[in-house]
Amino acid sequence: MGGHSHWANIKHKKGAADAKRGKAWTKLSRELSIASKLGGGDPSSNPRLRKTIEDARAVQMPNDTIKRAIMRGTGELEGAAFEELTYEGYGPSGVAMLIECTSDSRNRTRTDIHTIMAKNGGAFGAPNSVAWMFKSKGLITVNKEGAPSEDDVMSAALDLGAEDFQVDEALYEIYTAPNDLIKVRDGLVAKKIAPATAELAMIPDNLVAVDEKHASQVLKLIELLEALDDVKNVYANFDIPDAVMEKMAAS
Repeated sequence: MGGHSHWANIKHKKGAADAKRGKAWTKLSRELSIASKLGGGDPSSNPRLRKTIEDARAVQMPNDTIKRAIMRGTGELEGAAFEELTYEGYGPSGVAMLIECTSDSRNRTRTDIHTIMAKNGGAFGAPNSVAWMFKSKGLITVNKEGAPSEDDVMSAALDLGAEDFQVDEALYEIYTAPNDLIKVRDGLVAKKIAPATAELAMIPDNLVAVDEKHASQVLKLIELLEALDDVKNVYANFDIPDAVMEKMAAS
């Protein structure tokens, strides 16, 4: 299950979040509107909205921008009508890919994704061709550096209701049921264990081994897709050795 968080950690090390703050604001603004449209504009009764507001503040999105995005979702302000879309397909080496989008134009989004896939060794799949390979989970990562011992973090997470605990080179990975993500995250914070990330993710049941020759192709395709404003998340079941991932990050 480590492929997703391995790549997330590499991107974190490269400082991608800071470099693409403007793009992050665009995507979070859409998520704020959709979350408030589906669950209302009150974060106290809308966990998805509450989490998105926290994410927006983490990248210094101004409060006025957050408020306007929420008001567009609730209909208090006019604006583009965004909807959630999911596309499925395969990348190089037969890697299964699940692409979550927020869009105000289905045709544009599909065309953009199809073009990138076709030019970079990928291919669209039929509905549910790969979705069955992924399960929705809460994923919390904790940096080993500065954290309590592995046993302490694992015990705390499992006591709070986590379903699984794994150890990566630089991270502890904590998996929860989707509805338990916020509870476990807040419980860890109360125990003085600071999460590096906490998000809902589609975790693959099984991984596909990718060698060094094809690793750069897979990662390039994912980066190109993630660069699209309409793309919210890209999940893939690749298994690339840590040494190759570090080499890619350093290049």
